[in-house]
Amino acid sequence: MEYLDGLNDQQRRAVLATEGPISVLAGAGSGKTRVLTMRIYHLIRLGVPGSKILAVTFTNKAAREMRERVRALLGEGAELPFIATFHGLGRELLERHGSVIGVPRYFSVYDRDDSERVISTALKALDVSTKELSPRAVLSRISRAKSSGMTAQTFNEKLGRSSFGARITAETWLRYEKTLAAEKALDFDDLIAKPAHLLEEFPEVRAAVQERWQYLHIDEYQDTSAQQGQIANLLAEKHRNLFVVGDIDQTIYTWRGATIENLLEFDRAYPEAQTIILERNYRSTKNLVEAANAVIEKNKNRKEKRATTDNAPGEPIIIHLSGNAEDEARWIALKVRSLVRNGVPPEEIAILYRTNFQSRALEEGLLHAGVPYKLLGTRFFDRKEVKDALSWVRLALDPSREADKVRAAASPPRGIGKVTLGKLAAGQRDLLRDGERAKVETFERVVRELADAAEQMTPSEFVKLVIEKSGLRRALGEEGTAEDRERFENVEELASVAARYDGATGKEGIALFLAESALAGDQDELDRTEQKGVALMTVHAAKGLEFTAVFVAGMEEGLFPHSGMGDSSDRDEEEERRLFYVAMTRAKEQLFLTLARVRKIYGVDSYAEPSDFLTDLDRSLTVYDEGHGYEENVIEI
Repeated sequence: MEYLDGLNDQQRRAVLATEGPISVLAGAGSGKTRVLTMRIYHLIRLGVPGSKILAVTFTNKAAREMRERVRALLGEGAELPFIATFHGLGRELLERHGSVIGVPRYFSVYDRDDSERVISTALKALDVSTKELSPRAVLSRISRAKSSGMTAQTFNEKLGRSSFGARITAETWLRYEKTLAAEKALDFDDLIAKPAHLLEEFPEVRAAVQERWQYLHIDEYQDTSAQQGQIANLLAEKHRNLFVVGDIDQTIYTWRGATIENLLEFDRAYPEAQTIILERNYRSTKNLVEAANAVIEKNKNRKEKRATTDNAPGEPIIIHLSGNAEDEARWIALKVRSLVRNGVPPEEIAILYRTNFQSRALEEGLLHAGVPYKLLGTRFFDRKEVKDALSWVRLALDPSREADKVRAAASPPRGIGKVTLGKLAAGQRDLLRDGERAKVETFERVVRELADAAEQMTPSEFVKLVIEKSGLRRALGEEGTAEDRERFENVEELASVAARYDGATGKEGIALFLAESALAGDQDELDRTEQKGVALMTVHAAKGLEFTAVFVAGMEEGLFPHSGMGDSSDRDEEEERRLFYVAMTRAKEQLFLTLARVRKIYGVDSYAEPSDFLTDLDRSLTVYDEGHGYEENVIEI
């Protein structure tokens, strides 16, 4: 077992504990991904078939990296376990077994924009102004209800008469579900709620899945929701080989349904469980580890652990106060430029912030300093031209999808309007004028040709064919403006993404490619080949990532920790502290904390107080920077 040689005692214990329920409390930078992949490899070396092993992690990026690590250990051609996010697992379960609850084999997945568009249409049909009730608010309420296990019918029966907002939400939700069914689509919440229902209510499905996966690994268990915990428990019910890894100190998603109780109560759910604690930090310097310990130990709702490291002490944490947000951004940009000149790759630098509005000043500062950057938040798959191309791909798999038909018919424009498409949807083809009929028949012929081609082409070949046959190459790449050609490069990039699935030919491979496009997250943007430069993102988006140098902007009371809706009683102080802990532990070598005396919020200058979190830092670990001409920028805490 020479492959265990590089592990410390606790890591080795976790890898060798192959039977029964096991919880691993893994601190930041403690090598948990290595433990997970090595444990999977160890199981396979013991004779467990790869097909009997399931691993679920938090992001597509993490799943992809784990898959590559396992493949590298096993060698090419080996049978790999199923490694995915919870949403990817949900999709797999529904594709295999969803027919028993009426889910079609090839379903599409609505992103948030798609869902809000349908909700907006439903509100208009109910004669409700979006000023009275926004589509986003209605969708959030539906999402919370789905996550609690409610359906549109049960919500309507229990809450539909409790208030105006509840009544409109109930009626909108019922219309929304009809649209989803007509479009053969699910939304993100369905990818968790429906598999939970499927496993709970259909014992034959549950038994089949339990036999398929007898060894379960769940990463980031502290950020699982009640329904995700339910899925994990149902899958592990028979063999009880449930290996969960998590860190209560990094629970930062309770606002979107995560429950810390899944990890806190694991020993109660599985009395025979082993608990293993990984406390050695391999990522950060000693100064950073000690500072992070001091911050997180103020929390009460946690399991006791204290990170240690054999790394060098490293640089002190630098704290800088600027006059306003623009000065703060300029100082950060100059520091970033200095780091790059001193040999730190731009991709090894991150600028983190608590709320999205902070990004504007930071972007302007970087642009002014000539520092390249990439902003997480606008996903590649959310760009209009990419969504247009994907509509063509989905339409080839199922020509009955009205939403994709509307989008594809207009991308590029071919003289087919919504009125014409409405006549087709209503079965009124005979009402079309000759010119309309000719355009529709040409469009439908292209869709049929693509549908036929989809049967035998690899995903990347098919995407290239879609680009040609749809007219997107001609409209954007050959006849378009400079801006159009830039958009066309994004469309071409789809073929590179699709190539990951060229091992599967035909509609199965294309469906796998569409699954990635639907479930991609912000962190996937970091892997895009055209994306270079310093990373700008919220602290939430940085979860699971690491960088040589990290800047955390806006270290002010009310901003970080955030005050909720302007009332400090609205905030969860412990979760905000955990969020700051996550921000600090992204850094390997250097951490910069910045704040401003004055920050414009909602157009009004607000005088800021330093964040209470700064008082948690030992003075011996920090330096108050005065550089770049800001002699007054020393703060006393």
